[in-house]
Amino acid sequence: MEGDVGEYFEDYITVAVFAGFAVALVALAVGASRLLQPTKPSPTKAQSYECGIDPVGGGWSQTHVRYYIFALLFLIFDVEAVFIFPWAVRLESLGTFALVEMVVFIVILLFGLVYAIRKGVLRWES
Repeated sequence: MEGDVGEYFEDYITVAVFAGFAVALVALAVGASRLLQPTKPSPTKAQSYECGIDPVGGGWSQTHVRYYIFALLFLIFDVEAVFIFPWAVRLESLGTFALVEMVVFIVILLFGLVYAIRKGVLRWES
């Protein structure tokens, strides 16, 4: 019984060691960037700048909604890739039903892409 408990906690210790290593690595990277960064503040560097558009009015500036829509579409198709890769690796063992389900999934996403193209969302010029 006592041996089982030790084996049980070994897994948690391994995870804790890797988590500690990850935290230490991030702290090291942030500390190194603070030490190595150039620090010459100027009014031009302190000015806000967003999406290639100079700020107007000295304060808040509005960003075009097309940037957000473009990012959202990228995110949707990026998540699609997350679902397709594991499916492709296990395709032979999953069988025909999984193939049909993935085709339905891709067709739904293609309908969304065609809709976005027809609405002009992917047209970059104003």
